Amino acid sequence: MILGSHAHVPYGAETAEFEKIYNDVLMPFVCSLNKFPEIQALIHYSGVLLNWVERSHPELFMLIEDMVSRKQIEMLSGGFYEPILPIIPLQDKIGQIELLTTYLRKQFGKKPHGCWIPAFAWEQNLVSPLVSCDMGYTFLHESQFSYADNIDSPCICEDQGKIIIVFPIWDSLSNTLAKKSIKTVLQECSGKYPEGKEIIISIFPCSKAVGKGWNQFFEELSKCGNFAETITPGKLYKNLKGLKKIFIPDSASIQDVPPRSFIAKNHESSRIYSKMIFTNVIINQFKGDKSRKKTAREEIWKAQNCALYSNCGCQAENNALLRNASYSALLSAERLTRERGKFAPSLVPYDINTDNIDDWLFHDTKINCYVQSLGGGIFELDYLPKTWNYLNTINNRLGFADRLLPFGTSGVDLENEKITGTRFCQNEYYELLDLDKSRRRIKLMLRPRDNIPFGKISIKKSYSQKKDSICVSYSLINSSEKPEKFQFSPMIDLSFHSTDSVRFFSCKSGMEETLITDFAVKETDGIKIHDLENETQILFTANRVSEGRISPVYLIDNSKKNKFFQAYCIMPVYRLSLAPQESYSIEFILKFTH
Repeated sequence: MILGSHAHVPYGAETAEFEKIYNDVLMPFVCSLNKFPEIQALIHYSGVLLNWVERSHPELFMLIEDMVSRKQIEMLSGGFYEPILPIIPLQDKIGQIELLTTYLRKQFGKKPHGCWIPAFAWEQNLVSPLVSCDMGYTFLHESQFSYADNIDSPCICEDQGKIIIVFPIWDSLSNTLAKKSIKTVLQECSGKYPEGKEIIISIFPCSKAVGKGWNQFFEELSKCGNFAETITPGKLYKNLKGLKKIFIPDSASIQDVPPRSFIAKNHESSRIYSKMIFTNVIINQFKGDKSRKKTAREEIWKAQNCALYSNCGCQAENNALLRNASYSALLSAERLTRERGKFAPSLVPYDINTDNIDDWLFHDTKINCYVQSLGGGIFELDYLPKTWNYLNTINNRLGFADRLLPFGTSGVDLENEKITGTRFCQNEYYELLDLDKSRRRIKLMLRPRDNIPFGKISIKKSYSQKKDSICVSYSLINSSEKPEKFQFSPMIDLSFHSTDSVRFFSCKSGMEETLITDFAVKETDGIKIHDLENETQILFTANRVSEGRISPVYLIDNSKKNKFFQAYCIMPVYRLSLAPQESYSIEFILKFTH
């Protein structure tokens, strides 16, 4: 029997999450196991978690080191930041595994030869990079073996002539432990096979599965010596003969979906994945200092953890903290590639969203601004001095997402995205009219449409970038043969650390600043935003006076009755009455300082 323990806390998680995993998983397992030296175990704790334990609980770190030295514990390698291996570039697969392998060898004195597969996200072409990292074996969920003739024993997987041994983790046995003792479970398991046949089972039971606690579990296990033996796979895998060679299709564990499917369906994960791949391209093109290039690549690894791209752990769709940490790491990597005096501001058409439609990427010394055709809005707005993406939001929300509303819509109604008779332009494609790279300016056009509310209103919209600011200009044109009366609201979401870390002030030209306390914006042409956590000031100004509303954006988790803060939505409102062929123009500027 291979008995294992696995735990991971994503990069960027709060200290309380690390403490919880330490108290619930690490400390009970390791301390209880230490009392039973005859029982051997395999441990995989991610590099992020082990590094935190080393700094915060050195006593447990030293205990693990002692148990490794007496060969009671074997450490299992893997990606340092627990990445979803199939979706990251080859050099990152190898780099992350080698980073954790080196860390384990230096800290515990022994080089591991086995690798953990986060979320059990498997593709057969992983074999070659695993073997390149000197990995001899790995583990997958038993459900994945059902794709290969219901095999329930270690097998060989091959890719391009390279082979690795794969052990199935018998998760069904782990679940049974909540109802039965380990001795009963092992006896029942043995009874299913011919007497005298040696079988190998691998289980990684969680704390809840062992019922009355690890002490009793290990005590019962110690009494099974006449028919069951614990062993570490490092002592076993090289002597396994006659193993069947199988092909395991692209898959994940039974409760998960393959990561490529997850990314395709999950907006937040897709955004971070696209940014991660794009940042990799930037680093590959960087020809400067090799040390800086290496450091930049290691920053990217922090944004590859499995919680962002799978159903395991705290998912990105409700955890803005993890997304913020990932964007911060990616922007840190990007900054490292920008040499002082050599970086030139640019406007580049590039399909960063990989939807076969060009996006428009504005890059300046301090600001990145990415605009997409769908909705004609900004989907990423980075302030590099603070490595912060101010559009780290949910549900494909954009900066300058345009709405045409029925005349008389109230400020409270603005928060409702399903107002009857609204034209929500975020769901329409804007056409590129002009791209001026030298002036760093694009002009877009939303053409009239039939059979929708305010469909005869066309919108010309341009983006330009100047030092520390983004300028957005509008021209709304009534192309119908009759007057149109409506309200125009170009919404912009801005993400912050929390509701308490930001203050809003009305700053109408020629008047004293006033604190906005009730989220209702009175007659003004400017809003000053103080981001207290980032120590950044954002000035949102217009060349026309408006009213409007500022509203917090939450993700509601109905199952747990929780809500997660994501951003604040700023919604200026302009009441318009346009005669046939009449137009209305307005310009906004978003300026950042710190």
